[in-house]
Amino acid sequence: MEETNNMLSVLESYTLNNSEDIAKEIADDFRNRRVEKNLTRDQVAEMSGVAVSNIVRFEQKGLISLKNLIGIAIALGYYSEIRNIFTQPKYSTMEELTQIRKNQKKKKAHRK
Repeated sequence: MEETNNMLSVLESYTLNNSEDIAKEIADDFRNRRVEKNLTRDQVAEMSGVAVSNIVRFEQKGLISLKNLIGIAIALGYYSEIRNIFTQPKYSTMEELTQIRKNQKKKKAHRK
């Protein structure tokens, strides 16, 4: 049964292809971590400096500012995960990898 759950998790990650779905999933994961740590929204608000109303909106609708997301991530101990979100280049083809390597020293992108 656990193998089936793991496969479903993998498949689900490929079906989330719009920003609203991804935001809601992140919000659901946040709520699960908050509850696991036995923290109330008020406690997270106090720890993070994020207003309770923003935490409620995030949990219910997946809406939050980047600054507030960073604040609650740090408060729950997810500093490195949020800090490292764009640290590694992503590519799908060898051509993309070649272009990434070619552009690594650039400071600015140019139109083609």
